[in-house]
Amino acid sequence: MKYLWPLPLLLAFLAAAAPTQAAEKPPEKPLRSYQHLWTDENGVSHIARCPVSNFFLKSMSPPAGPQWQNPMAPQTATLMMTVQPRHWNGAWHPDPKPQWIIPLKGRWWVRAMDGTRVEMGPGDILFGEDQDVHPMTEGPYKGKKGHDAGNVGDDEVTLLVIQSANPPEINKPCRYH
Repeated sequence: MKYLWPLPLLLAFLAAAAPTQAAEKPPEKPLRSYQHLWTDENGVSHIARCPVSNFFLKSMSPPAGPQWQNPMAPQTATLMMTVQPRHWNGAWHPDPKPQWIIPLKGRWWVRAMDGTRVEMGPGDILFGEDQDVHPMTEGPYKGKKGHDAGNVGDDEVTLLVIQSANPPEINKPCRYH
């Protein structure tokens, strides 16, 4: 047994060294996504799930530790919180301005003119950019334009809305990375 004592010491050393080695390895770049309600060249709205991956690791305010960031170009925006009452029905309409919508409480849904429907809850993100739509000339949504929306379930839905002063762009799904 006197020849086995180095093995337990070696195992203890390796166990103690493993967290140090893991801490030195840089963390993997995150991949997130948002839903983009966009308009094509024919004035029809669509919803695309878009990846966000251009993150870099940096402190926002030293000495705070670094965090993954993916800033957008500076722009003028209006920030508001909205509360959709129980059983809210948005009917068919275009967004008033290009706007980021982030549910804070409750769940809601959005349906584009192409029939794509998504449900979102706290932490999900939608960029609504369907201002340049035209009424549908045929199909189940004939005469409708923009998107339809409503609450899921019987609760109110609280949204954080960030409206951009920049004009909408057409035919550019997933334009933010």
